[in-house]
Amino acid sequence: MAKFLILLVVAVVAGGVVFLATSDMPPPTAKMEKVIPNDRFN
Repeated sequence: MAKFLILLVVAVVAGGVVFLATSDMPPPTAKMEKVIPNDRFN
């Protein structure tokens, strides 16, 4: 049973890597601007 779970996890991770490597996802087009107060850097 443990071998099956390890094989399943490896297959899912490998499938995710292949999907991310081969998919052509468009970049986000919405413009984002966020003002960060200077107090956070002190």
